[in-house]
Amino acid sequence: MAQIFPKWADEVPRQILLGLIIFATATVAGVWYFFSPEYTDVGYAPEQPIAYSHKIHAGKLDIDCQYCHTNVFKSKHANVPPTQTCMNCHNQVDSNNPEEVQKIRDKWNSDESIEWVRVHNLPDYAYFNHAAHVNVGVGCESCHGRVDRMEVVQQKEPLSMSWCLDCHRNPEKSVRPVEEVTTMGYEPKKEQIKMGRELVAKNNINPPTYCQGCHY
Repeated sequence: MAQIFPKWADEVPRQILLGLIIFATATVAGVWYFFSPEYTDVGYAPEQPIAYSHKIHAGKLDIDCQYCHTNVFKSKHANVPPTQTCMNCHNQVDSNNPEEVQKIRDKWNSDESIEWVRVHNLPDYAYFNHAAHVNVGVGCESCHGRVDRMEVVQQKEPLSMSWCLDCHRNPEKSVRPVEEVTTMGYEPKKEQIKMGRELVAKNNINPPTYCQGCHY
């Protein structure tokens, strides 16, 4: 009997099966990578030009975040402190690490800025207003973690869209009184959800969950 289909047709099922296997493998690998630290940058702790310890400054010395990051309540960007801020103390205080303090003084004497390496980065297509968050009671540690325990600052949260949306959809789980925004290790005086709902109503908190709210 004459052959109806060409010989290469026998390979079609095998090719389809192989394609499905490759597609499934690529999908699993892509999802795994998307949620992995390599993509989200969780744990990212770049080496800084000067060994600055938040554990000492924000922890042991209990210096408020706003002393260095002065415009967090006013600007959409949280500023990195100028060398002058460091020199307010270190023009006299040598600390236990005089070599690092001398680097600050050298920068000051040469009228140069300290080129700190940014830790928390967002894509260019994502809009984030720092002041809008802290002014309604989103605590520093909610996004940045317990920096008062960090010798070297690292990224603690993925800063992914799903992570942001979790808070935008349920802000009562995260908000606190504005005067407690910079408090590390904050513990609410009453049950969080109850207090959160009161604050959401009081401050008219209604974070966007639609695309244009955060994307250009």
